[in-house]
Amino acid sequence: MTRHTFTSAATEPIEFSESANTATSYFGDSFVITPDTMSALQSICPCDTNADNLAQSGRDWWPRAMNWALRNQTPQRAGVVCRPTSVQQVSALAIFCNQNRIPITAAGGRSAVTGAAVPLRGGVALDMTSLQGIESVDTVSGLIEVWAGTFGPDMEAVLQEQYQLTVGHFPQSFDISTVGGWVACRGAGQYSTRYGKIEDMVAALEVVLADGTIIRTGGAPAGAVGPDLTQIFLGSEGTLGIITKVWLRAHPKPHYQQRAAYTFASFADGINAVRTLIRDGATPAVLRLYDGSESKRSHGGNGTTATLLVLDEANQALVETTMSMVHEAALANNAVSADAALVEAWMHHRNDTSALQALTRKGFVVDTLEVAASWNIVDAVVNNVESAILAIPHARSATCHLSHSYLDGACLYFTFAATPPEDEFDSTYQALWDAGQHAALNAGANLSHHHGVGLNRARFMKDALGSAFVVLQALKTTLDPHNILNPGKLGFK
Repeated sequence: MTRHTFTSAATEPIEFSESANTATSYFGDSFVITPDTMSALQSICPCDTNADNLAQSGRDWWPRAMNWALRNQTPQRAGVVCRPTSVQQVSALAIFCNQNRIPITAAGGRSAVTGAAVPLRGGVALDMTSLQGIESVDTVSGLIEVWAGTFGPDMEAVLQEQYQLTVGHFPQSFDISTVGGWVACRGAGQYSTRYGKIEDMVAALEVVLADGTIIRTGGAPAGAVGPDLTQIFLGSEGTLGIITKVWLRAHPKPHYQQRAAYTFASFADGINAVRTLIRDGATPAVLRLYDGSESKRSHGGNGTTATLLVLDEANQALVETTMSMVHEAALANNAVSADAALVEAWMHHRNDTSALQALTRKGFVVDTLEVAASWNIVDAVVNNVESAILAIPHARSATCHLSHSYLDGACLYFTFAATPPEDEFDSTYQALWDAGQHAALNAGANLSHHHGVGLNRARFMKDALGSAFVVLQALKTTLDPHNILNPGKLGFK
């Protein structure tokens, strides 16, 4: 099988107010790389100490850190950016860093919105994007062997054009994110109702442990060989091991598609329609329900009616049956059919982040909070989270849409904004998150659906997991006893 190689690079979230090479670290002092250590690292793999690159590698798309960039700050400068070109180099790097207690923070596109890719303790920023490419494609089994640093558009273009396959994972960050990042943060694509989340797509992993051991997990369609070790590293955000290669399940490229849109008198009516059709077995690829405020902002609504966008792709018979079930469920909840062109409009702007940057430059606090909740508490979670956020001084708005649906519940995706004085930006940002996240947890929702934990949600982990946190801590202590892998994340010290 011919190997497909790529050379894409990370996309920076926002400009620094001056220049990256003069940016200071918001979190202050970090691990210092000595000349002898640098020499040793350079003997293992390509290394970079360019001041601009050290500053850029110290951040991701965390909205709070975008404001810091406008103050010419990066969350944390790494001591060096290492760019290994083979799993053997990653292993050698881990062995050296483990022996010398040097922090390693692995990252690909750095598209996380939680600070997950920030090298909080400094040390080595491990740029995985030199490990990108498709190693093999098994067209009979539909298995794709791909390096962790591969960007989504590169992979999908080859699969669809040359093999008539698709993985079906299209997150909002698709253009700027890597396969390893999807897995490490347990991401969800916008077509997840048809194709599943990333954990449903991963067949096997290659992982380098903190001591340099290279392991492979999974590999069979289903197994009962004890606990599923693949799931240990899915969502671990680089704290338990460094994901170097992924085997993904792929589907035949769909050649038939239908779209539809509906409006409902209330968000609650729309939620009931979605719940009904999902529990009846209909799983259209896209099923996104927007409350009145978001409908008005994005789809031309009147401010009270909710808008449902639907898209499905697959075998024609399956799509037609699915869309028929969607139509029946919508009408049973008093929906009105809307122009399907709304779906096309969403397709064109769904990954556009320009509004975020524009509002950040104006001093707004703007962010999103997504949680998963069972159907019986969805209404309570929406009401509690929005009320809690709006009670914070300087809050301007708190809106919601339902972005991913499952047999037992759904993802609720909140967008909130505030206009604090400049010197209250950080305190307002934290207050909004404290209020919204605690309200979600207290109402019975989980901590995160697909954005992960990173730095921003680390303080909530023990509340979210309760007594089970000791199990996660035990895994960390066993696999990374010297705490070199992405320290300070997932609630770890």
